[in-house]
Amino acid sequence: MPEEPNAAPDSFPIKKSRARFLGLSLDDVIRSFFGGNAIVSVVVLALITVFLFREGFGFFAQNRDNLRIYRQAGLEYVDYIRQQVDDHTALSRYLSDLRLRLFNHYRAEGMDIAAANRELAAFDDFAGSYSDTVVDIRGLLSDMTDVASTIKTKFLVMEDRRTERAQLLSAGKREEAAAVKIEDVDFRAELEPLIGLLPYYQDLNAEFARNLQEAAQAAPAMPTAEFQQRLDRFEKLNRDFVAGFPAIEQNMAQWDYHQEVPMSRAFTSFLFGRQWLTASFWQDWYGMVPLLVGSMMVSFVALCLAVPLGVGAAIYVNQIASEAERKFIKPCIEFIAAIPSVVLGFFGIAVLGQLLRTLSQQEWMAWVPGFPYSERLNILTAGCLLALIAVPTIFTLAEDALNNVPRPFKEASLALGATRLQTILRIIVPASLSGIISAVLLGLGRVIGETMVVLLCAGNRIAIPDFTAGLAVFTQPVHTMTGIIAQEMGEVVHGSIHYRALFVVGIVLFFLALVINYFAQKIVHRYRISIG
Repeated sequence: MPEEPNAAPDSFPIKKSRARFLGLSLDDVIRSFFGGNAIVSVVVLALITVFLFREGFGFFAQNRDNLRIYRQAGLEYVDYIRQQVDDHTALSRYLSDLRLRLFNHYRAEGMDIAAANRELAAFDDFAGSYSDTVVDIRGLLSDMTDVASTIKTKFLVMEDRRTERAQLLSAGKREEAAAVKIEDVDFRAELEPLIGLLPYYQDLNAEFARNLQEAAQAAPAMPTAEFQQRLDRFEKLNRDFVAGFPAIEQNMAQWDYHQEVPMSRAFTSFLFGRQWLTASFWQDWYGMVPLLVGSMMVSFVALCLAVPLGVGAAIYVNQIASEAERKFIKPCIEFIAAIPSVVLGFFGIAVLGQLLRTLSQQEWMAWVPGFPYSERLNILTAGCLLALIAVPTIFTLAEDALNNVPRPFKEASLALGATRLQTILRIIVPASLSGIISAVLLGLGRVIGETMVVLLCAGNRIAIPDFTAGLAVFTQPVHTMTGIIAQEMGEVVHGSIHYRALFVVGIVLFFLALVINYFAQKIVHRYRISIG
């Protein structure tokens, strides 16, 4: 019987491998390997969280002890006067700035340097007499600082000796431990000379107030209405300054070194503190507001540049560009992500920072707010480089969102007579808007976690920028959360309050990035459901 041309399906059976590993077939192994990615991600995330909390654990208790000795040693008491002196210094700087503006005004009118200085002689006498009014208060502050510093130093020495004795006892060295002398600090007795200076300070304060008022009344006339307005503002600031003297005296009279520091203050001093000051002979402060503000401002500048560039490039490449243009533009933009951030940081230091500063000093750019400026490394420089880093992320994700828009949307719009531009702006972009928003959020998460660029190019000044300068605030240097961790982590003692403070900053940064990514994923999920 001849063979049939078409054999039955079961004539060629498919042989399946029966090999097994630990009781699992090859398919089971592959499925388990690739299906375990989610578990691995969760485990890694949990390990990072545990590590951060373990290393940061105890910071707030240490910070509370830090604030307690700040009060018990009298440093808080002395800082009432220190703040008063600092406020006077700020007013003196205001006069110095006004003097510089007057000098530039006279030079612009054609006066030479000698003539301008002669014209400013009366103003210099006024500013000098105003600055000298604080001499007696500053001398008292110096004496009180010495007393409070001595008390704090004595307490810290005793604490070090207690630690040394505990270590010797744990090592079984009882005789050496007994030789370590420890004396309890009697804060009441130590603070008596400090508190006893209050009547003397009150007398000096009354004289200080009179001298300030007399000095302010001797202000010379200003050449223009604009300068007169600045002088009037100074006089108002001076009146407000003098009006606050009774409150300072009242706070000092009611001050009690024995008052307990609540645990809540350890949290609020960190979350809302306006100073990050370490390795200070006086008092260390760990306030993250200047770091948070610096990170937010640099990220804001980066997004202002990266969003229009990234989204615009995605729309052009996806909807307008020819195939040849698409093959050239897309790889070029995505290649930026391969450039190491440290290389971009060096580029910012050597090229971009100097270029922007030189550009700001051109006369034809004087109309730009904040121009000219002198700080080469600032928010603007770091923001421009972070924008370069964020563009590939925003571009890629935004283009994916545009690709996910159903093609019938575009075809229907064109069939109804809409132009290509109308279709893009009124159909394609609105339909992909949630995907574009998620791209922007992920770009924000990318730039806010960047370290090397901001460390090298943001200026690293730990201070809240002067927002009264308007848009010129973006030409000021700042420090960031990522920058402070990278800069100081290698110099701190393991387990110290400074060490743990950096990890708490890391925890804040970690959860900030998680929140941004969470909202980005929620938007993407909602987008996918809406077109499903």
